Amino acid sequence: MRMRDRLRSWFDSTMDRGTPALIGWLGLASLLLVLVVTALVTLFASDKDRGDHPLPRLFWDNMMRAIDPGTMGADVGDPVFLGLMLAVTIGGIFLVSSLIGVITAGLENRIQELRKGRSRVIDTGHTVILGWSDQVFVVISELVKANASGKRSRVVVLADQDKVGMEDQIKARVGDLGRTRVICRSGSPLKRVDLELTSLDTARSVMVLSPAGDDADIDVIKVLLLLNNRVWSAARPNIVAAVQDTLNLAAARLAAGPDAQLIDADDIAVRLVAQSHRQSGLSTVCTDLLDFSGNEIYMHPEPALVGRPFGDSLSSYELGCPIGLLHADGTVAVNPPMSTVIAEGDKIIVIAEDDLLVRLAEVPAAVDESAISTEDGHRPSPDRTLLVGWNSRAPRILDLLDRLVEPGSTVDVAAPQEPIDALAQQRTNLTLGFKPCDPTSRRALEELDLGSYLHIIVLSDDTIGGDHADDRTLVTLLHLRDIEVKLGDPYSIITEMNDDANREVAQITKADDFIVSNMLISLLMTQLAENKHLHGVFADLFDPSGSEIQLKPAADYLRPGAEATFATVAEAARRKDETPIGYRLRRNHNEAPHYGVVLNPPKSEPLTLTADDHVIVIAVA
Repeated sequence: MRMRDRLRSWFDSTMDRGTPALIGWLGLASLLLVLVVTALVTLFASDKDRGDHPLPRLFWDNMMRAIDPGTMGADVGDPVFLGLMLAVTIGGIFLVSSLIGVITAGLENRIQELRKGRSRVIDTGHTVILGWSDQVFVVISELVKANASGKRSRVVVLADQDKVGMEDQIKARVGDLGRTRVICRSGSPLKRVDLELTSLDTARSVMVLSPAGDDADIDVIKVLLLLNNRVWSAARPNIVAAVQDTLNLAAARLAAGPDAQLIDADDIAVRLVAQSHRQSGLSTVCTDLLDFSGNEIYMHPEPALVGRPFGDSLSSYELGCPIGLLHADGTVAVNPPMSTVIAEGDKIIVIAEDDLLVRLAEVPAAVDESAISTEDGHRPSPDRTLLVGWNSRAPRILDLLDRLVEPGSTVDVAAPQEPIDALAQQRTNLTLGFKPCDPTSRRALEELDLGSYLHIIVLSDDTIGGDHADDRTLVTLLHLRDIEVKLGDPYSIITEMNDDANREVAQITKADDFIVSNMLISLLMTQLAENKHLHGVFADLFDPSGSEIQLKPAADYLRPGAEATFATVAEAARRKDETPIGYRLRRNHNEAPHYGVVLNPPKSEPLTLTADDHVIVIAVA
């Protein structure tokens, strides 16, 4: 290869190095131009034109002429001197213009690179969200609320999306971010090199969101594998993920390792639908406990209660409802036996609006013994339920209903196609039937003899898009409510919704309860990301074999119409080995945003409940 070709190849390679190399070449060209003109002035200009200036001063003057073309305006001398000054000025114009263009282009390229979201985040104590779905808006909104009164926080989102597009959607859907800064990065959570953009080693928590599509759990499991096999240079952050299909839960646990917190989204949705079937309002209670705008669950040390039984704590607080104990060894006991002694190092698990509001009462509120109900309690009886629609969760809902209802109960499935396999399965307490029906057809619904049912469950169609499924559900609800009004024989309506915004529209139907499982899962993930100790609390509450939230008839605790206080309700619940957390007023069950649910009421506040109201307790199923 000829030397000329070698030099050309070397020059081209340096030019490919970007803006710094171009600036270097322009600087070198400027230096050569000034040196050459200075030498020519020294050799050919007259002594008069050169004056008494030494060589360094001539070099400086020529450099100024190259940088500032206006400098030559005052030059005088013979033609040779003026020509050289003109040459250095014109050369300077070209060089300075080129330099400005190179710098401008470099800045534009750098800005474009930054807009691609490929730079590494340098931060500590931040929350990392891996993946992109509608859940991200709920999660960020809750993180903003959680940090509203604290110091500035950071949320880093890594998804295979355009950075600017993600930022625009977050701004439109979430709105004011308050003291929280959201940093978006474009990259795939399924690639190890992209994960490193989020500064995982210094993160406080990591949330893995399920993407849209049929294979969502596969992506979640792979991300968990990457995180579990990663070599951490610091303490591993709190990792939270949700699995959509219960059958994938075991594989996800194996992939994530023992320290990650996994949520069975499908199981929680099934339980909410089945439990709300007999106690509407459950999802409203769960939403209030899980979001950061109302009551939350705190771990509160209370040395004054050490050595006393847990039952005494129920009436010890003016504000705050104790629901369990976080023992010194990290184990959680929700609704423990009332005789359980609070030991040194134990923390009281308390429901409160803010941990600063949790305080012991100076004088415990008085208990009105005459207002406590002497009834044995509500005795459930067999009932008839209509299941409108069908989806992938329906068979498990039927299985759970079979465990919850009384023997002799009936469930009729009203759907376009008969689920032969699910209906053929033998069950202990349920008798199953099928009635062909298009859920959106008024005529088909009227032929179902709706007046003969006590409860109606409307399932969302998971074979079509979420918004379209909610639209069909809304039409079904309108028909059901109008038919119920004309029959004058009320039945409860429990329904699934995919989008919480659609639930607000559907309030006109006056359904008794809406189950927005995607939103509840997002809220639950955010709570666990903020406080890993809550995993044991919620695991117990959503475990079929543990204590769970129940809405029971108020007449089981207070005499209907009797004036009392919530302290009296707490005492009545304590005698049943139950932990009270609030009540629901039937007359307000259609009023947003709480739908009649009141959690953590003041113990001394006057209270009168009717036979149609409910007391919200945590009790063994």
